[in-house]
Amino acid sequence: MGTEEEVRRVLEAIDAETEGKPPAERVRLRNAVAEAAAAERRRRNQEDVREMHESGMTYREIASAIGVSFGRVRQILTEELDDEGNLKSE
Repeated sequence: MGTEEEVRRVLEAIDAETEGKPPAERVRLRNAVAEAAAAERRRRNQEDVREMHESGMTYREIASAIGVSFGRVRQILTEELDDEGNLKSE
């Protein structure tokens, strides 16, 4: 299943769940789902980047492998995330 198809499937499920509800409620639910997905993506990406680094890859090698900058790799490795994948407040 392609990414666009998967996104469409999730949004259709949200629309079915909120059918007949006010537009503002539908928007809030879509936003909440997007925020939760982004937090989980951050958490999983950080785990994978840490695994690559612990296996001996340099920041530059990781950056090249995942298509981000050296600085972004450093940022991913130093970010402090809570259990839900959200950035901890400083």
